[in-house]
Amino acid sequence: MRDKHRVEGIVGQEVGWGEGLREGVRQSVREFLQDVLEEELEAALGAPRYGRGEARAGYRNGGKGRRLVTSAGGVRLAVPRARLFEPRGGTREWESRVLPRYERRTPDVDAAVLGCYLGGVNTRKVKAALRPLLGGAGLSRSAVSRIVSKMRSRFEAWAARSLAEETFAYVFLDGLGVKVRLGHRVVSVPVLAALGVRPDGQKVLLALELAGAESTASWEGLLRSLEARGMKAPVLAVVDGNPGLEAALRLVWPKTKIQRCTVHKLRNLLAKAPKHLHDEVLEDYHAFVYADAPAAVRAGHAAFLRKWERKCPGVAASLREAGDLLLTFTEFPVDQWKCLRTTNCVERLNEEFRRRVKTQCSLPSEDAVVVLLYALVAEGFVRMRKIDGFEKIGEVLMATRREAA
Repeated sequence: MRDKHRVEGIVGQEVGWGEGLREGVRQSVREFLQDVLEEELEAALGAPRYGRGEARAGYRNGGKGRRLVTSAGGVRLAVPRARLFEPRGGTREWESRVLPRYERRTPDVDAAVLGCYLGGVNTRKVKAALRPLLGGAGLSRSAVSRIVSKMRSRFEAWAARSLAEETFAYVFLDGLGVKVRLGHRVVSVPVLAALGVRPDGQKVLLALELAGAESTASWEGLLRSLEARGMKAPVLAVVDGNPGLEAALRLVWPKTKIQRCTVHKLRNLLAKAPKHLHDEVLEDYHAFVYADAPAAVRAGHAAFLRKWERKCPGVAASLREAGDLLLTFTEFPVDQWKCLRTTNCVERLNEEFRRRVKTQCSLPSEDAVVVLLYALVAEGFVRMRKIDGFEKIGEVLMATRREAA
């Protein structure tokens, strides 16, 4: 009969039964945490409560109540306090490693909050989104902001990490336009992004920097910072066609080959053609860009120029502007062409960022931009797979070393 009532309670979502279960879980969590704190303190003191002996490392000093938000809801703990003897005399206050000072939430709660925020839930709605998890535990907007701000220290450590032990065969460089509130105005500012490809084919986010403009000086600053962190010049840089970026690459990594993004160039060509010719331009362009052999690519490129020089000179001039930099990918293994032709991997980051911030008109500060972009990658919201044909990256690196020798 009791089991029947339980089933009826579940089907009917009886509040009393559910609250009783949650309260039981919270009580178990509270007792477990209390026991863990007591065991940690006993280990630090070298003696149990009321225990005596010469090996004792300190003495208890009462306790203090603290409310902790866990994945089972809020629990009230009696956090023990103690003084530990110093080797040179005197004492110092004992600090728990299990429950650090001022900690008000368990790591899984912080992870859930951060996950909601990065998933596109704005700060005001995170509390409502996590209500089933937190029960009646409080979670203010400022608490959510503090949790998110913890990512800033991780970002700073990541942005300064050494790259001296790493090898990157290829690097993708592009600028992302984002809206930021500066001086009571919402303005669009570029974020310079760099992604590297390791010898195993895995893409890695290398740098994110906010800039005033995508100028040669801005891009040179980012490349110099990578160089200062120990990064060696890659074999190939895939870029969006920004002239400042190309100039910076020639200054910092003069031996690095440059590939212009074929998608960006197609947009330029379509902008030069009347709308009724767009389909024809697209078909002719894809015919040589997606050819399956270097000779076919170059032959198709020449044919495109001849045809459109007569039909629409502006289209031909735009293609000619890119020169051979549009065809650099043909110097690499065919299996890798799909990934090396475009900066789509950076565009993927940009798309995810835009999806995340669409709930907000703008971000509140410059710092928030780069931290949020970094967090999307660090927390797995943007996953970067290995490039196609990565098995041949080793051959590319060896060939480059032979040429340099």
